[in-house]
Amino acid sequence: MNERSEIVTGPGGTTFAGPEAVDLFRAVALKSGISMYAKCGMKPNSMWTPTNMLAAAGRLTGKKYKLSRSGYAKAIADLEAWIVEARREIPVVRT
Repeated sequence: MNERSEIVTGPGGTTFAGPEAVDLFRAVALKSGISMYAKCGMKPNSMWTPTNMLAAAGRLTGKKYKLSRSGYAKAIADLEAWIVEARREIPVVRT
């Protein structure tokens, strides 16, 4: 880790500082987007196609996912595990 990553939270909001913390935020948003698409077929935005979301999940987890319901479920589960691990490693600073 070249830069120190941390999550700073306080009355003014939450900051994800550093590359690992930003990846954590990205993973949480991506998991929500894939879940929304899997449940109701709605894309979070026009750039987040199912293919793009699964590719982004693969870049974080290091795995490939099929464009199918089982692929979405696998990506969500892998992102959940990745998020839990990242939250353990990144310190949270409360101000």
